[in-house]
Amino acid sequence: MKIRRKLGGVCGNDVVVSWRLFFWFVVLFVFSFVLFSTMFVFKGKFRPLVRSTRSFSASRAVLDDTATLSPAVSIREAVKLPEQTLIFLKYPRSLRLLTKEDLICVFSSGGDSLRKEKPEAVDSDKFGGQIVRCPETPRDHTVSLAISRWTTDDHLPAGPTHQWDWLVYDAVIDHDNSTVVFVKGLNLKPGKIADVSRYECVYGWDFAKHNRLIRSDVISAAQEIVRCRTPLTVLNGPKSAHGPVKVSVRIKGGTGMLPSIAQPDRIVRPPRRKPFEMCVCTMTRNAAAVLREWVMYHAGIGVQRWFIYDNNSDDDIIAEIEDLERRGYNVSRHFWPWIKTQEAGFSNCAIRARNDCDWISFIDVDEFYYIRSGENLTSVIRNYTASAEIGEIRTPCHSFGPSGLRNRPRGGVTEGYTCRVILPERHKSILRPESMNATLINVVHHFHLKDGFTFADVDKEVMVINHYKYQVWDVFKEKFYRRVATYVADWQNDENVGSRDRAPGLGTRPVEPPDWPERFCEVNDTGLRDQVLEKYMDNKLQRLIWEKDDGMGSRV
Repeated sequence: MKIRRKLGGVCGNDVVVSWRLFFWFVVLFVFSFVLFSTMFVFKGKFRPLVRSTRSFSASRAVLDDTATLSPAVSIREAVKLPEQTLIFLKYPRSLRLLTKEDLICVFSSGGDSLRKEKPEAVDSDKFGGQIVRCPETPRDHTVSLAISRWTTDDHLPAGPTHQWDWLVYDAVIDHDNSTVVFVKGLNLKPGKIADVSRYECVYGWDFAKHNRLIRSDVISAAQEIVRCRTPLTVLNGPKSAHGPVKVSVRIKGGTGMLPSIAQPDRIVRPPRRKPFEMCVCTMTRNAAAVLREWVMYHAGIGVQRWFIYDNNSDDDIIAEIEDLERRGYNVSRHFWPWIKTQEAGFSNCAIRARNDCDWISFIDVDEFYYIRSGENLTSVIRNYTASAEIGEIRTPCHSFGPSGLRNRPRGGVTEGYTCRVILPERHKSILRPESMNATLINVVHHFHLKDGFTFADVDKEVMVINHYKYQVWDVFKEKFYRRVATYVADWQNDENVGSRDRAPGLGTRPVEPPDWPERFCEVNDTGLRDQVLEKYMDNKLQRLIWEKDDGMGSRV
């Protein structure tokens, strides 16, 4: 069908327009426009403008062809500790993480002079970022990071810096949806519940914007732990472009809100049946030399899972843990750099272990369960927990001395140290995680329990803990260089000199007494050593299963 219209053309003639012809004309016009536009782009006639989001000049930062730094990498914040500074790096999801060799710690004092040092270590955090351990920041200096491949003195802008002893440093959302907050600076009394009306919890992405903060009530406060009522907007709200929400604690009518680096992560609800009957948690520093013996021995008596809270180790503990994992031991390392926080770390571990473990023990890496009958640890637990009211099992400890040795025993502590003091010291606990009181109070390795639960004392003729507390001088000196427990004084500090946590008669001077090898030896006790030589000896290689060789068949 054709439509005829009279148009006033230049000649005044009639024009016949076909709809089909008009359609193909439009198609041809569009195709030509796209074709010529593409040609202009590829010939360089059109160059789009790309704006960089870098906070420093890209032209001054030159990386090699194997690694580049994303503009989105930034220093989130830093924390000054007595012997190091922690720098928290924030990453986009798509970027590969930097290594220790990639980074340089840069210290500046406001002038043009810069001091550079390699970081001591780099750890991953729980939100995909990194924690860089730089040396101690000098007085009146700021700390930042540079990339080792940069050819100039450019570096990342420094973030806010906090002091370790006035800080909210960790947080976790518990199974009941409350937030457990770990705090330094409240100075609450050990083992006592504080008045919660003095505090409130504060949530937000930027604490400088006071009108954007969410406040909530405190449920309990004790020692270094504050339990908060988590707002629904935090539990159910969408994730912010600024990253995970932070939580802090405000002291009402006092010094205000504490600085915070704590971004609470959520504990997944436990499965119907827990995968492990018996677990162990420890906090340690530089335990690479003894970890194999401690793990392998306890695996032989029924321990199935190990939580290692690493308190600033600078030895080969990561390599040792990886080797144990390759051998089939279920060991996990949790970087816990905070000073004098053993009680808080054990509470953190107990919360996380609740998903996996029917029972969890809190002992040090120089402590070994010794069951005189040779039976399994889980059998002893069952014998003492016939009643459902038992939430904790307490085991007495025997403290061993250097046993006449001057050098570290090659077969390990269980083989080498055989002389101890007569009377037991204190006890250590095996805990049913569900029995913990909501305050999470724990003192010297045992927890306050919920109403309706009680504890059972293990007979020392059934089971004890061999605590190899006073080893050869070089080991002892390293162990007591800085005590991790919150309420235990460092042995070189002139305070609480009469405390049982100190080495009796040692005083505060870091000098080896001439009779050190013979001290703390009141009774010979070879019971555990005899069990170890019978059960853990590799008869073919003639060495204990945790011993290493030097590559030539010699014992190390």
